[in-house]
Amino acid sequence: MRLVIARCSVDYVGRLRAHLPLATRLLMVKSDGSVLVHSDGGSYKPLNWMSPPATLRVSEPDDADRAEGITAVWTVQHAKSDDRLVISIREQLHDSSHDLGVDPGLVKDGVEADLQRLLAEQIELLGTGFTLIRREYMTAIGPVDILARDAAGRTVAIELKRRGDIDGVEQLTRYLELLNRDPLMSPVRGVFAAQQIKPQARVLALDRGIDCLTLDYDAMRGVDDSASRLF
Repeated sequence: MRLVIARCSVDYVGRLRAHLPLATRLLMVKSDGSVLVHSDGGSYKPLNWMSPPATLRVSEPDDADRAEGITAVWTVQHAKSDDRLVISIREQLHDSSHDLGVDPGLVKDGVEADLQRLLAEQIELLGTGFTLIRREYMTAIGPVDILARDAAGRTVAIELKRRGDIDGVEQLTRYLELLNRDPLMSPVRGVFAAQQIKPQARVLALDRGIDCLTLDYDAMRGVDDSASRLF
């Protein structure tokens, strides 16, 4: 992993357009080809990024850019679309590379891991005609718990929690934003699934077009005691 701290401006050019004005930022270049732009505050979410597969090209500025104080231009081009991230560097304050080795991945707590396994095995709980693509679908910003396909053939990303709160909805929103940049996968819709979903999280999810699913853990693992229930 390469870490660069630089005074820079950033432009995302493609189906979406976004501009980050000049500021000091952390540029993270990962071995999988992804490039992420971080600020020092606000959130752990990058301000902008390019997901793999992508290539990074560093070029000299032209005369107009040089006159504005730009010393180097990074162009991160996505391999499967016309989307690109253009980083105009004025001053480079730090540059280091680190070998992180092979990451063992996220180890979820017992109940959450079981929920993921059980829902993958009982994917029909999401609806008639759903099929599993895979569990732990890796992206540049972390693994999507379950990736599935609905009866119409559309891709669905599922985020699983024991207790669903606003942070979980925000996490799924970031995954959807990233996945929908891939023209081979878009459009991707989301399902937020949990044993309990807080009212505020449900309102936020529905406002963003994300479906909510409440999971009965005992019923999914076949230990629901019907004799102890009133209905």
